[in-house]
Formats: sequence, C-alpha cells, structure tokens
Amino acid sequence: MSDMIAVILAAGKGTRMKSALPKVLHTVGGKPMVQHVVEAAAQAGAARIIVVTGFGSDQVAAALAGQAEFVVQAEQLGTGHAVMQVGPALADFEGTVMVLCGDTPLLRGEMLADLYTAHREAKASATVLTAKLADPTGYGRVIRDQQGRVIKIVEQKDASPDELAVCEVNTGIYCFERRQLFAALAQINRNNMQGEYYLTDVISILVSQGAKVWALATVDAESTLGINSRDQLAVAEKILRRRKLMALMAEGVTIMDPDSTFIDATVSIGPDTVIYPFTWIEGDSVIGKRCSIGPNTRLQNVIIGNDVTLHFSYAHDCRIEDEVNVGPFVHLRPNTVLGAGVKVGNFVEVKNSQVGRGSKIPHLSYIGDTDMGEGVNIGSGTITVNYDGKRKHRTVIEDGAFIGCNTNLVAPVIIGEGAYIAAGSTITKDVPPAALGVARARQTNIADWTKKHRG
Repeated sequence: MSDMIAVILAAGKGTRMKSALPKVLHTVGGKPMVQHVVEAAAQAGAARIIVVTGFGSDQVAAALAGQAEFVVQAEQLGTGHAVMQVGPALADFEGTVMVLCGDTPLLRGEMLADLYTAHREAKASATVLTAKLADPTGYGRVIRDQQGRVIKIVEQKDASPDELAVCEVNTGIYCFERRQLFAALAQINRNNMQGEYYLTDVISILVSQGAKVWALATVDAESTLGINSRDQLAVAEKILRRRKLMALMAEGVTIMDPDSTFIDATVSIGPDTVIYPFTWIEGDSVIGKRCSIGPNTRLQNVIIGNDVTLHFSYAHDCRIEDEVNVGPFVHLRPNTVLGAGVKVGNFVEVKNSQVGRGSKIPHLSYIGDTDMGEGVNIGSGTITVNYDGKRKHRTVIEDGAFIGCNTNLVAPVIIGEGAYIAAGSTITKDVPPAALGVARARQTNIADWTKKHRG
C-alpha cells in the first residue's frame, strides 16, 4: 500500500508508570511496546513509518533503529501538536496518513489493514476506529448524530454527563487524507481543560466543513487497549503471552500448563515439543522438534536442536544440538555449544566452551573457556581453572579423554587424545595423547597415630 504512511505518537513520558524509562519502551511480550505498534503498521502495508518522539527521544530512536523514521516533539502540547510536527516530512505526500499510539502493543496488523480498506472504500476524509467498552472510563467518547454519523470526539475531562454515558470510545487510531488533515490541524486551538491541541478536534472541524467522516467499530476491543500504568502493562503482557501460547499449540506444541508458562512473541518452537510448567522462553530462542523443556527452566536467546531434554536449568546465549540431555540444576552461559548427544548433569556450569559430540559432564563441575572434543568423560568435581587474576586462558581436552573425579585443569593446558587424568590431580602441564596424568602427593599412612594423639 504505497499511498499509506503510518505516524506513531510516542512522545509522552507516561507519568503513571513511575519510571525513568519512556513509557513506550517498557517491555511487553518480550519487546518494547512501541515495537509491537511498528510491526503492526508494517504488516498493514505502511510504505513509511514515522515515530514522533519526545521524552527519551534518543532511547526510542535507538530501540527502533532501522525500523522507522523519527520526528521530535520538543514540547508535548497534545496529540494534535504531535501530528503537526510531521507536516514537513509529509509535504510532498498525497495519500492516507494512519495515526497510531505507541502505547497500544496489542494491535494486530490485519485490524489496521481493515481500517485502511474501510477508509478507502468509503472515500472518507477521516476514519476513526472505535470500540464499545463496558467501562469507558478514561477514553474519549465518540458522539454520533441521530443518523449514526460521527459528529465529534470528546475527551473525558471535557465531556458532559450525557456524553460520559456513551460507551463507544475513540481508540486513538485514525486514517486521514493528508491534505485535509493538515488543513484542519491549522485551525485547532488549546481551549480545553488540558490546555492542549487535541487531534480529536480535527474530526469536528472536518464535520463542520461537510467532509465525510467515517467510523469503523472493531469487534476486537482488547487489541486497542492503551497502556498507562504498570497494572495495565501486566494485563497486556498476559494477553500477548496467551496469544503466543495459543499459536504454538495450534502448530503442534504441547503446553502442559499455559497459566504457568511464559514465552516471548519472538520465540520459535517445533511440533511435538513439550513445555512443562514454570518455564520461561525468551528473546530469539529457537527450539526444535520433539524436545522436552522444563519444568522450572529459563531460556534466553538459546538455539536448541531436535530431541533435546532440558529441565530445572538456566541457559542463555548458547546453542544446544540434537539429542542433548541437560539438567537438573545446570547453568549454560554465553558462547557455549553442546554437540549432539552431549550429557550435562546436575550442578554443572559451562561457559564459553565447545563440548564435542557424545561427551559427558555428569555432575558437580565447572567447564569454562574450554575446547572439548568428542567422547570425553568428565568426572565429578572437575574444574577448569581458567583465570589467573588478570586474563582468561583456554583448556583443550581432545577426543576420548577421561578426566578423573576432583580434578583441576589449570589453563592454559592441553589434555591429549585418549589421555587419562587420575582422580584428585591438579594438572598444570600438557598431558600427551594416551598418557596417564597424575599430579597428587604420594599417600603416607602413619600407624597408630590416633592412639598417640587421642586421649
């Protein structure tokens, strides 16, 4: 739709959020709320997306870099004033301007596309998206004449008792023809309770000029909800996560308890995977087919292959290949790669390490800054000693090596292919392939010692 440009109003601070962060950057469903709006506008076919920023403008622009253009509203004097700031950027444009709010993260692209279609088919100068709410408190009311035509939109603080009784509300989402929009904006004033330039006044001006003003009432009022407080943010969070879980289940993923499972909108999961309760899957995580994830597991930006079992664990910014078994009580830190068939057992931490196919780290070990080959067995209590107080060093453990229990591998060190390390050793030198490395004091037994030293 090359003749439609979206303008997203995102200049406000959001005082009820009680936050130093701009309201539109608060995360919901794994993304800043304004990013949801940008994506919905793009899905609706906007040829350009212009975001009007104000409070925290640099932060908003950084969060949406490459996704939109930006215009700054240096002084926040209302929604009408915000749209005025976009005038120069649209000076050569002839077409439809869709105005959206940056604090409406539940918007669906298809809803906006339907609004645009209705506007074009009606050949209207302006079209407003409306919704009917059981409790319209806080919203501007849509006032119609006896024939059902929109005659004005009145903000709650300026509404009469009769107008406050109206349940049809303005969602803050509009389509305008560019020329009529800016001609009307030039006529609005600040004679209202807020002392602001209301974009809604454009509707009354257009009506008074005999222009056609259309309205599309949505049946999906939930998707138009605006966020002004932390409790409303929590409501939106729950709705977005419910949508995601329903979509995943429709694609063949088993979610054992949706009420205790939290999955970001950006996550991808293959069919026949089972997600157990109290599991968080966040960011750009991708999970393959036939996996078993959870319970009590958190994944952030993790790539997981097929047939993986991972439970009671925390993993972030790492990759897990096919048929890996992880947990319980495992921490996989950034830049870790577990090859196919790896086993990582209870109370193990792995950081910035490559673990080769079929290797095993069953329990009570720390593997950091390590290049581990295939078929390696790590005994209980093994520690790679990677930090000398100034720099990190790498440990290399080649294919088929066997590391005995309670071993310290002091990096930089290489354990050769097929080598064995005796239990209780502290290895500070390379161990050649197929050799046995022993680094511990010889045991001495002193006969009758307890008889002499105990009363």
